[in-house]
Amino acid sequence: MRIHLQALGCRLNEAELESWARQFQGLGHQVTAQPEGADLLVVNTCAVTQEAVRKSRKLLRRCQRDNPRAKLVVTGCYASLEPEAASRALGADLVVANQDKDRLVEIARRRLDLHTMPEIATQPGENPLFARGRQRAFVKVQDGCRYRCTFCIVTRARGEERSRPLDVVVDEVNQLVGEGIQEVVLTGVHIGGYGSDIESSLSTLIRAILDRTELPRLRLGSVEPWDLPADFWSLFENPRFMPHLHLPLQSGSDDVLRRMARRCRTSEFTRLVETARDQVPDINLTTDIIVGFPGETDREWRETRDYVASLGFGHLHIFAYSPRSGTKAAHLPEQVPAEVKKSRSLELHAVAGRLKQQTLERFLGRTFPVLVEGAYAGGDYWFGYTPNYLPVTIPGKYGRDLGNRIVAAKLIRLDTGGERLIADRKRRTTLARGPLGGGERRQ
Repeated sequence: MRIHLQALGCRLNEAELESWARQFQGLGHQVTAQPEGADLLVVNTCAVTQEAVRKSRKLLRRCQRDNPRAKLVVTGCYASLEPEAASRALGADLVVANQDKDRLVEIARRRLDLHTMPEIATQPGENPLFARGRQRAFVKVQDGCRYRCTFCIVTRARGEERSRPLDVVVDEVNQLVGEGIQEVVLTGVHIGGYGSDIESSLSTLIRAILDRTELPRLRLGSVEPWDLPADFWSLFENPRFMPHLHLPLQSGSDDVLRRMARRCRTSEFTRLVETARDQVPDINLTTDIIVGFPGETDREWRETRDYVASLGFGHLHIFAYSPRSGTKAAHLPEQVPAEVKKSRSLELHAVAGRLKQQTLERFLGRTFPVLVEGAYAGGDYWFGYTPNYLPVTIPGKYGRDLGNRIVAAKLIRLDTGGERLIADRKRRTTLARGPLGGGERRQ
């Protein structure tokens, strides 16, 4: 049976998709990157905003239209919050709630009578990520969240915190390494809280992965800024732990942060940023900002804009606030007009562009190990990322495929849009050991 999987929203949804892909493959089914011709479609939906709900519904309708003969399995936050709509209005053959996600393959096999093929449809050890055109693997380490940010529906959709056993995560990483994966990203709803329910911690998990696997590169997904463990910064002494952190701030105004029920104020966030850069000099810090939260005044907006500019983030994820039914923020007074949110978003995008360009320029002239993820323009250009998650393009045709290889590359200039680094591959360079591999020596 040919199975196509799609996800909307967060990296956690993608991690879940990758887990199901491996499970389906283990039962003898073939994972395909194309929905056309698939016998089963699995869609992991999102509902973090009303726009995400709209996109989820649109994707489900498109799945039905483009491949009406395929069976459709719907899961994720939208399916959990509105199961009747997903089932009846959008024609899903099976709706799997978030609390049953870990058993999705088993449930689908039983409820939809998915026959196991007599032979494995793929080569032993082949990673289904490659069939989907992906190299970086996302590994789910926990689910759910203990906090109640007023704009967030995820706690209702995902439930309370649940950590995966440490040994199970380590075994999964070892399996991925055996299948050729070079980089793993740990993800969850609230990964900083990992282990709170199983007498463990995020630091313990990271050290276990670094000690008990041969994984070349380990990276974290989004982590709340108030939950970093006390010994966290020492983890970066291991060069296999990648020096990039995504710390969602959401606003640069303390008044707005209070209305959001965030557990971090700007003074605390500033100290965190200063510590990060002191302990890990080449670290790249990125963040999320919500523009136009209810009641956001002109003063509060200027505070956010100026604060964000002062911290020098490498990248910003910018979201214009939209009311989400079922959240406290949806009922707050003084909803910001759409045209104001649009204007502020455009202004912040301009700030983000300048900050990103400044970040990229800081590293010009340095040589770094780049994980090459693929090629475009007929193999004339290769693309990938440095350890601190800077996007890199390597021009030139090479005698062998560079995809999923870590190569030394000297960063020589920015592209014309100031969005990526252009690099020259160092064919005869061995990288010196260090957090970024930034030193070099000629052979």
